[in-house]
Amino acid sequence: MRIRGLNPRQQHVSCTDRILPGLQHYRAPRWAANAHVQTVVASRLSHKPPVGYQREIWLTPDEDQIAVDHVLPTPSQSRHQADVLQPSDVLIPSDATGHGKVQLVLFHGLEGSSQSHYSLAMMHAASRLGWKACVVHFRGCGGLPNRQPRAYHSGDSAEIDWVLRRLRSTHRGFLFVVGISLGANALLKWLGEQGEAANRVIDAAAGVCAPQDLRAGAYALARGMNLMYMRYFLNSLIPHALRRLESFPGLYDRDSVLQSKTFIEFDEYVTAPLHGFQSAEHYWASSSCGPWLAAIRTPCLILNPLNDPFVPATSLRAAAGLHRHVKLAYPRDGGHVGFIRGALPAAIDWMPQQLCAWFTETVYG
Repeated sequence: MRIRGLNPRQQHVSCTDRILPGLQHYRAPRWAANAHVQTVVASRLSHKPPVGYQREIWLTPDEDQIAVDHVLPTPSQSRHQADVLQPSDVLIPSDATGHGKVQLVLFHGLEGSSQSHYSLAMMHAASRLGWKACVVHFRGCGGLPNRQPRAYHSGDSAEIDWVLRRLRSTHRGFLFVVGISLGANALLKWLGEQGEAANRVIDAAAGVCAPQDLRAGAYALARGMNLMYMRYFLNSLIPHALRRLESFPGLYDRDSVLQSKTFIEFDEYVTAPLHGFQSAEHYWASSSCGPWLAAIRTPCLILNPLNDPFVPATSLRAAAGLHRHVKLAYPRDGGHVGFIRGALPAAIDWMPQQLCAWFTETVYG
């Protein structure tokens, strides 16, 4: 429990289990019983809530750049107009970042952005609660090209670290963090690497559809109907890789990039050499969050549907040996960041509402 009158950064963050049953028992609509339907409908055929953003361009420690999109207040929150951030490279502390205020941060999935369905839904839900919220783009995402040869990858916990420490330096209230898919893997890996130290940076975290074993995920996406997702990702990743090669010749072999049909090849020919790994196998083993989950000491919710076509259920970590602050929710349904409700166009507000409720229960329950 929180002790009234104390600075939230000085109090022990407790975690309750009251939200977990609802997370565990999520069921998709009967017409969307198939995992692929749940995944595709959420992304393509769902109702996307309107969200306005104001963008900041941040310089990275190695003189690259990333885009951070801050949610603008909705008309019903006009009294919070003073909270609107002006574009600059530094977030200036103000009354809006005082004690008790909430800042929610989202790290997106592979080739995602602030316009991804889950980003819009999460930002909308947070904004309606009066929380400040932002989507942090990985390098080269969100329409902003990066300047350095490197890109981003599933184990990029160093990127998570400097971003969250920068946000903490300007925000004195609660800092909640959500990672989705690739972003969830990187976030959970960072939490494990930091251990107790993460509690000095953030108050609570949630990882949704994290590929806890990257190797298992890569091979799962190389089979059957999952190849349609593979084609979708590679239609974006390969052109990006070729453009990078034009700016930085010799990073990797162009013909090998063009021949990549799955993550097995793409990670071997591009991701691994680009980020200092010896091979795809080395990248997967070094970057998977699964081995790090037992080291997490920050209140953390891990939400993985058992029917996620990107993440085999057999690759998910069991609760045994995890710290009491780490809570697992493995519902039967959900697809890959699906969690749809109702008829078409489906609603995608279930997950954001549940996560916001869990964050609230975690710090106040």
